Amino acid sequence: MRPALERAAQTGDVSAVEAELNGGADVDSLDAHGQTALMLAAHKGHLDVVEHLVGRGTDLNVRAKFGLSALMLAIVAGHETVACALVRAGANLTTLGTGAPGFAEKSAYDLAKEQGMAALCAEIATRQDVAV
Repeated sequence: MRPALERAAQTGDVSAVEAELNGGADVDSLDAHGQTALMLAAHKGHLDVVEHLVGRGTDLNVRAKFGLSALMLAIVAGHETVACALVRAGANLTTLGTGAPGFAEKSAYDLAKEQGMAALCAEIATRQDVAV
């Protein structure tokens, strides 16, 4: 991933993200840790950047360390609004974390429930057969 795109995603700079993408940066390029700009923005809670990247066709379901997706990263970082936006955008809800005890075999719903994210649990439940 280009350093300028990585920095823009982490700091929530939509204009810089747009400039990088217009300048040829790959929307789904990976940083040194295997994360996309979407994953970085979701983990930092930058809803505007997340929505912009979704609009640019980013892959919602790339997985990095411990099998976590952008949706799951938003949840573990406590960004319920961002997570809801990713669910509405079509993020995979059946992905399960791997490796670490806190993530292994857990779905976005499981993680949201552990975090006490009632609105997100309800959002997920409307998209799959889950009892809230």
